[in-house]
Amino acid sequence: MKPRILLFGALLAAAFVYLTTVAQWNPRRVFGSGRTATAPALYTETAGAPPALDPGERNNIEIYNAAAPATVNISSVVYEETWFFQIVPKRGTGSGFLISEDGLILTNSHVIEGDPRQLQVTLNDQSRYRAQILANDPRSDLALIKITPRKKLPFLKLGNSDNLQVGQKVLAIGNPFGLAGTLTTGVVSALHRSISDADRTLEDMIQTDAAINPGNSGGPLLDSAGNVIGINTAILGPGGNIGIGFAIPINRAKLMLEWYQTKGRPAPRLGVSVLPVSGDLAELLELPAEGGLLILEVEPGSPAARAGLRGATRRVVIYNYRIPVGGDLIIAVDGRPVAGRRDAITSALSRKRPGDVLELTIYREGRTMKLKVPLG
Repeated sequence: MKPRILLFGALLAAAFVYLTTVAQWNPRRVFGSGRTATAPALYTETAGAPPALDPGERNNIEIYNAAAPATVNISSVVYEETWFFQIVPKRGTGSGFLISEDGLILTNSHVIEGDPRQLQVTLNDQSRYRAQILANDPRSDLALIKITPRKKLPFLKLGNSDNLQVGQKVLAIGNPFGLAGTLTTGVVSALHRSISDADRTLEDMIQTDAAINPGNSGGPLLDSAGNVIGINTAILGPGGNIGIGFAIPINRAKLMLEWYQTKGRPAPRLGVSVLPVSGDLAELLELPAEGGLLILEVEPGSPAARAGLRGATRRVVIYNYRIPVGGDLIIAVDGRPVAGRRDAITSALSRKRPGDVLELTIYREGRTMKLKVPLG
């Protein structure tokens, strides 16, 4: 009897060792631990590498890391008179971006308004410099300024804004509301927009839904390769972003840069705002069906005004749109038909120098004529 009991006990011990070691059986799961149960964890911590990023996120991060160090904050001081006849400084802020390692910066003209002696640039590393204005074109809202850095600086490459397509990704970097180094993303939502304020009309603007707010002005609009394709300029609506912002195409700034570098002054301008018309719209306006560029406004004192070009004299409603009419229709520039291309004038001016003559073929009051416009 005793050997059987010993054999049974040995079998039980062997079974217990097997279950608790090889089979990893835990008696607490069956009988309980005797301790008070704890609530299940609300989250689990994972060690090691961060979660994987998708290609779009990686692209955004790479562009930001490359472009943010070359984006700067620009502040200026404007002195204003109060109701009590006191002169007080009003500080304006905006953005800009470096285009050379020795401190050349592109921005908007309206960002640098005020006393040029008070123009200050703050870099990404918080170092500050006084800036001087090299070129300023308020009508195009473009400006070129320069600082004298103590070291070589990172700078951005300028892309090509002529080949943009609606729907392509864009990224905006700037200092909205003074929040330095802010990145917003979106797409090109429209091209060739015209926007106006009390002082000027800006044509061929890039429209984007990337959030642009006060303080973004002058900052870079970048494509997915990190090249600058526009200069963030304006928003639609009072106060802040509503999903519609505008940027100056970078090729327009290239023109100013080229002329500054070669002549020390901005490129020649014609001084007109235009509306492309053709087909049914042209015929409804009693214009040739092949259409052209209808002049809406002629800038006083401009080469266009001195040559006698005419702007709109009245407005009519067509297709529920109020259209300024009565101005000259530009059919060709230097003998080349414009074919409704709003950039035809800009392209022609890019081949001109101050003092050259631009030949315009226009349609006025039922007849075609040619005008020679000396470019000042």
